[in-house]
Amino acid sequence: MLRGVQVMDLKRNVDDRGSFTEILREDWKEFLSNERPAQANFSVSYPGMIRAWHRHAAGQYDIFVVLRGSLKICVYNDLEPENPGELDEIVVSGDRLQAAIVRGYYWHGTKCVSPIPSETVYFVTRLYDREKPDELRRPWNDPAILPRSINGRTDDPRVGRTWDWNAPPHK
Repeated sequence: MLRGVQVMDLKRNVDDRGSFTEILREDWKEFLSNERPAQANFSVSYPGMIRAWHRHAAGQYDIFVVLRGSLKICVYNDLEPENPGELDEIVVSGDRLQAAIVRGYYWHGTKCVSPIPSETVYFVTRLYDREKPDELRRPWNDPAILPRSINGRTDDPRVGRTWDWNAPPHK
């Protein structure tokens, strides 16, 4: 995966009362590096909804935890010369609690891929400034998103084609 993009399984502790899961801890240094959340948000996306593309000029990190449904998170690099055109595609789900962290200066977006709405808690490492948002945006179907590799693979049939959020994943 691209530098600053990773997924970590979360430990669900289950007993006769229900369950308890830590979804973010400041001492998870291998996951957070030196970043610290400054804001928490809750998002609901309806089935098939695409929220893409954007990036953060100030380089904040986004940390996604899907509590219900499933969300495809895609991250595209057009900045770092060591992985030009790399696209990372991650699917996270409420069925298997995970935290996915994305370095915000990459172009990134999401699509709800479950038949039910996805419910996502996400943390950001910079406060959102409504007066001067640091977001840069592109349309979800921007033809300039042209992966040279997907999850580090060049044999994926979607490589070299404009990114299609609705194309089935390569198996």
